[in-house]
Amino acid sequence: MSCLCTGDYWSVQEVFVRLLVIGYPADARPSLTLLPPSSVELQQGKATLVCLATKGFPWDWRLSWKVSGSSSRWEGSQSPALLEKDGLYSWSSSLTLTQEQWRKAPAVTCEATQSTQEPVTQDIKTGDCAQ
Repeated sequence: MSCLCTGDYWSVQEVFVRLLVIGYPADARPSLTLLPPSSVELQQGKATLVCLATKGFPWDWRLSWKVSGSSSRWEGSQSPALLEKDGLYSWSSSLTLTQEQWRKAPAVTCEATQSTQEPVTQDIKTGDCAQ
């Protein structure tokens, strides 16, 4: 198997060596930041939360949501992985709830999962946010 790069074919071993020399990142768990809904949006009867995942590797992390008081996971709208200059990836996911769902939930959690690494979670307590 070989790769095409600027007109040259590289063997798998050459690609591996080049990636090691360049500093190809090892597996990295992303950092999560959860953004609460705005007060304006809450007045309109809905609550959109955004989960930002940064500095993760590899690209195939999946973001999902858990609303406390609910036994199921909620799938939000996830962006494609964005490759940053440092070789790590960033993603975002948004989840829209009704104002009532937001008000009744003690907390909402964003969870990042990937098949070979431990999950990462971040939660936001709804009582800590403006209603």
